[in-house]
Amino acid sequence: MDNRISEIRRIIRALRVSMLEAEAIMREQINRDEDCVFVAEEVMKMRSVMSHLAQERTTLGDTDPILVKSFFVQRRLSAQKPEARPLKLVGRL
Repeated sequence: MDNRISEIRRIIRALRVSMLEAEAIMREQINRDEDCVFVAEEVMKMRSVMSHLAQERTTLGDTDPILVKSFFVQRRLSAQKPEARPLKLVGRL
């Protein structure tokens, strides 16, 4: 069973990477106002396979998270405004 769990984890990892790539392609197509139906259908098929594999993995008793490096850069935090400091008067008026 450990071999099957390892195989499922490997397939899930590869599916996640493929899904990230397909979603990036789909976003590019949407931004160019192109038809993305084919890619969207492929992503839905991958999600269906992923769901089945996740259920099988859970049935076999594997509950550890599967980590995949993301291809997307996290959004930057908005720039913080500098703190307002009180003005110091240097001389007499």
